[in-house]
Amino acid sequence: MYRQILIPTDGSELAHKGVVHGLSLAKAVGAKVIALTVEAFNPYDASESRMKEAREHAASILNEIAKEAKTAGVECETLQLIQHDPEVAIVATAKEKGCDLIVIASHGRSGIAAALLGSVTAKVLVHTAIPVLVCH
Repeated sequence: MYRQILIPTDGSELAHKGVVHGLSLAKAVGAKVIALTVEAFNPYDASESRMKEAREHAASILNEIAKEAKTAGVECETLQLIQHDPEVAIVATAKEKGCDLIVIASHGRSGIAAALLGSVTAKVLVHTAIPVLVCH
C-alpha cells in the first residue's frame, strides 16, 4: 500500500498528532517515514543567530521523532529545510523522495480564519497529486 510516508511537522502539539498517526500507519503497513521540518524565513529578517536557533529547534524536533520511530520499529529519515514557503518544500520533498503519502496535521480552520491565517495544509492539498492524510 504505502512504502514511503512524508510527515511534515513544526513541532507543535497539533503537528505531533500527525506524527503519531503517521508512525502508527507506517508501522502497520511496513513503510519508511521521512520526518520533515521546514523553517520558513523572511529573507530580509534572517539573522545568523535566528538561523542557528531555528536549526537547533528543528534538530530537537527531528531527534524526538527519530526516537519515537525507533521505539515503534519504523525506519525514519529526518530532513530539515529552509524555505520561504513551507508548502513548496513539503510538496517538492514528497515528490523528490518518491513518497506515496503525506501525513499532515491541520487546525481545521474554515471561513474568515482560514482566509486570514492561511493554511500550509490547504496549500499542500492544492499543489500535490500525492495522497494526503490530514489529522485534526
